[in-house]
Amino acid sequence: MSKSMKAIDIKDGKGPITNLFLNADTPRPVPGEGQALVKIHSFGLNRLYNVPPQAGKTLGVEFSGWIEELGPGNHGDFALGDEVFGLAYGGAYAEYLASSTQMLFHKPKEISWTTAAAIPETWITATQSLHLVGCFKAGDNVLWHAGASAVSIAGIQLAKVAGANKIFITAGSDDKVEFCVSLGATAGFNYHKEDWVAGILEATEGYGVNVIVDFIGKNYSQGNFEAAARDGRIVQLASLSGSKLAAGLDIGLLENKRLRWEGSRLRSRDLDYQKKLRDLLAGYLPKFVDGTFKVPIEREFSWKDIQKAHELMESNQSKGKIICNVD
Repeated sequence: MSKSMKAIDIKDGKGPITNLFLNADTPRPVPGEGQALVKIHSFGLNRLYNVPPQAGKTLGVEFSGWIEELGPGNHGDFALGDEVFGLAYGGAYAEYLASSTQMLFHKPKEISWTTAAAIPETWITATQSLHLVGCFKAGDNVLWHAGASAVSIAGIQLAKVAGANKIFITAGSDDKVEFCVSLGATAGFNYHKEDWVAGILEATEGYGVNVIVDFIGKNYSQGNFEAAARDGRIVQLASLSGSKLAAGLDIGLLENKRLRWEGSRLRSRDLDYQKKLRDLLAGYLPKFVDGTFKVPIEREFSWKDIQKAHELMESNQSKGKIICNVD
């Protein structure tokens, strides 16, 4: 097997979308202890956040493919030729990826390569946010901001199956709100037209929501405090509107309601923590097979069109995952 491979690279190591290109002379990874070398079929796109040191320079964290080589060590029930999908610290925008077998899933034959590549990062993040960080309990009310994002699409469905009382979302268009309601949200609020805080308080008769998962940051922090129920949990996954809070943020609500506001990043978690999440999500695989869980795909691209794929993601027009196929 050649020691080089094709992978998506970044000209000068940084820069705009136009700096992404297909590099045909990238070193092929060698699987280490407890790792498998996976031949990539498809990979999912995700917004770029702080990259952990073990990620390497190649982008991409979720993928589907098959095992071509196993490194030394214990690999559980994984074997050469197995069709798999999984989560990595980085490196999925490539022909080959070395991944810990502890972060692989066996791909059921009923799930397509595209769907499989769309599951790992988003559904594991949603599972973590709802259960491990958000400490969800059956009967809780939940709010997912950026409702049509892939993580919130997963979160809506996870919350419904777990016994949420009411599930709310915010989104930037009526079309996205309707889409989220079709997936199981109780109600949604178009933030361009509606006061989502007032809407939630009215829908809950002043009670509020027990778990809030937020990607927005600065512009929503005060509203989150107001919409949260007493002893509510706010999970901060990103800060798309800015991370430096505006003057006048009333932390009295944080104190008086006994709120917990916790930040979280999946990629910086250690392997044992991520394996725990993998095992949690693995228990839900039958729901992907029988169609209970929907994995909407906005669009598929050839990885040769990686710039177009990223342009679509940055446009914020998508409802679901954007997938690239390695062809």
